[in-house]
Amino acid sequence: MKVAHRDLKSANCLLSRYWTVKICNFGLSRVLSMTPMRASSSAGTPKWMAPELIRNEPFTEKCDKFSLGVIIWELYTLKRPWQGVPSAQVIYTVAHDGSRLEIPDGPLGELIADCWAEPDQRPSCEEVYLRLCRCEDTQLS
Repeated sequence: MKVAHRDLKSANCLLSRYWTVKICNFGLSRVLSMTPMRASSSAGTPKWMAPELIRNEPFTEKCDKFSLGVIIWELYTLKRPWQGVPSAQVIYTVAHDGSRLEIPDGPLGELIADCWAEPDQRPSCEEVYLRLCRCEDTQLS
């Protein structure tokens, strides 16, 4: 749909009574053009933000794949991202030192790592969906 949410985090993911995920809070979202956009100011919640957003660099919808990786990490580990680490420290280490949360082993860990890759190397929504389905199929076998 060529929309960047820019504040994708677990608190903005709601579940219906039928276990359907609904994304909310589109206040920072942007409709994207054919070329990467540049924000006039930093947007989002630091512990879920893509490094390019933190650094106010041009961004595409792939910034949300980084945040999705953090959400998948939360669901897999049942932990809060960067628990006990001040947001200012997260901003610096993620944006400038390339720090990431500890990546778990297995196919979900590989998906998380791919979501945290450089923007042009992050998976598409379709790829994320297919890989999650494969993980589910493996669990059912």
